[in-house]
Amino acid sequence: MKLLRYIANLGYGSRRDVTALFRDGRIGDAHGNVLDEDARIAPADVRIDGEVLDPPPGLVVLLHKPVGYTCSTKDPGRLIYDLLPRRFRYRDPLLSPVGRLDRDTSGLLLLTDDGGLLHRIISPKARIAKHYEAELAQDLRGDEAALFAGGTLLLESEKTPLLPAQLAVLAPRRVRLTLHEGRYHQVRRMFAATGNHVTALHRAQVGALTLDGVAAGEWRALDASDLQRVFAAD
Repeated sequence: MKLLRYIANLGYGSRRDVTALFRDGRIGDAHGNVLDEDARIAPADVRIDGEVLDPPPGLVVLLHKPVGYTCSTKDPGRLIYDLLPRRFRYRDPLLSPVGRLDRDTSGLLLLTDDGGLLHRIISPKARIAKHYEAELAQDLRGDEAALFAGGTLLLESEKTPLLPAQLAVLAPRRVRLTLHEGRYHQVRRMFAATGNHVTALHRAQVGALTLDGVAAGEWRALDASDLQRVFAAD
């Protein structure tokens, strides 16, 4: 792939935009030499305004999503892409959320431009554990752990029971819930089925991967060892 197209696919602009970057001498190598668009050079050695290029296709990002942001590129209001470098939303392939957190849910969100990896993580067959912390409007009634673990709970408008889920009680109105699937608004609907209401929801962990010091609104790119933790049991 030509260098111009490669840089454009990373989201730095249209091909016309990237051509202008070359013309203005803003693209060079690690030694400060200006490059032209026909240069044959490893992407790792390319610099734009002195900065290394973004990671190549296969990028996986961990984002600590705050409440109030939507997992979309087009919805009105604040979007998760507002928390990332602007060019990330223009990468080709697209950098997409791996599953979604609704606007009112915070916590660990993965994004990737690797479609195969995305489907491997979200596949029901993978049964990757997702750990949530929830605050409730009412005290627990006492039978929720057994109900969720039974594998027989049927959510409204669905025909397939939920997989067994593990509930740890942290306080009368605070719990940690571990799921092995990802249905629409699943945690909220599970507690609604018990007559309760989730007032705050946070995803703390996926597989054995945690936020590990990433503050709300911040992100970091994952490496191979991080991905191993996604698929590892905690």
